[in-house]
Amino acid sequence: MTADYHIHTKMCGHATGELEEYLAVAAKQGLAEIGFSDHLPLYFLPPERRPAGYAMTEAELCGYVDAVLRVRENSPVLVKLGVEADFVPGYEAQLKKLLEAYPFDYVIGSVHFIDGWSFDNHEEIGGYSRWDIGELYERYFALVRQAALSGLFDIMAHPDLIKKFNYMPPGDLTQLYEETVLTFKKAGVCVEVNTAGLRCPVREIYPAPGFLAAAYRHGLPVTLGSDAHHPQITGAGLDRAVALIKTTGYLEIATFERRSRTLRNVD
Repeated sequence: MTADYHIHTKMCGHATGELEEYLAVAAKQGLAEIGFSDHLPLYFLPPERRPAGYAMTEAELCGYVDAVLRVRENSPVLVKLGVEADFVPGYEAQLKKLLEAYPFDYVIGSVHFIDGWSFDNHEEIGGYSRWDIGELYERYFALVRQAALSGLFDIMAHPDLIKKFNYMPPGDLTQLYEETVLTFKKAGVCVEVNTAGLRCPVREIYPAPGFLAAAYRHGLPVTLGSDAHHPQITGAGLDRAVALIKTTGYLEIATFERRSRTLRNVD
């Protein structure tokens, strides 16, 4: 089977398209399963400071959940209810409370903010000039490891997202990858193989082949995601993602239902 577990809709504020439009594309592509994973409200910011167009509000979250549960009743493909939640240290209790209020099949954890800086936002790309890139990578991966150990997430999204704009540190990243993979193993989370990087300046799947090889060597399961923000992007690049995981050695991908993981053979 092939599943796309990272799909956004217009309900997250910075994507387009109705649920039904994504489902139609998924069915046309022959996907066996998809998961909607719009952005959880920015629980770590007071309402008056939350930027518009980045994530749902708490009031909209209930509507999102209801819409996904409703549309999957007559869907041509299997639909899972997911969500993508940003990790910000110090706010774990708030996030836990929010997640426990809904019947999610899986929760994707991600790091998009470093000390308040939205490093993957092209409007804030100037922030890279304020960092030593090697130190920035150390800081980013430390946050990713902390997120995994929080116990709040089933899947760690685009684990090397920091490479998005192709700012790469000198030297070998093997040790960073190894340390992060071992932390993921301890935390019991999956590695997301995310194709959005193919559409970004880095022109590479998240995570890098070296990271994925370490994940396979240590027995970490993987999921697949296009990170679609428009219906036509549903499933984009998954053929390359499947080729990559198979080349690495994987024969299975993880799927979820009510936070319980199952491994299934990948096409």
